[in-house]
Amino acid sequence: QVQLAESGGGLVQAGGSLRLSCAAPGSVFSINTMGWYRQAPGKQRELVATVTSGDNTNYADSVKGRFTISRDNAKNTVHLQMNSLKSEDTAVYYCNAKIRQSPLSPYFINYWGEGTLVTVSS
Repeated sequence: QVQLAESGGGLVQAGGSLRLSCAAPGSVFSINTMGWYRQAPGKQRELVATVTSGDNTNYADSVKGRFTISRDNAKNTVHLQMNSLKSEDTAVYYCNAKIRQSPLSPYFINYWGEGTLVTVSS
């Protein structure tokens, strides 16, 4: 079982910034897309941003121009820089990665982190 280690959540005032980080184990064979999703109270989980192994990025319209996703393929990490935070960004943020654990398996499996809480006070 692959565990994704998230860090960086917390409490911030509206207009402030936070940086989330997520690390996959160094022992995995290959990682395809990595990304961040979020779930606010009473709402469904939604995509925030994703980045492919080739650095192609995709953002939710609600965060474009404020959030930046990046990854370090050598360290199996993905980061989410969140600027100009709004109260509506308050949610649990989940790291996601599509991982191929071994050269013996041709499949990429979807893994999730446990989530990190981001609270933006107005």
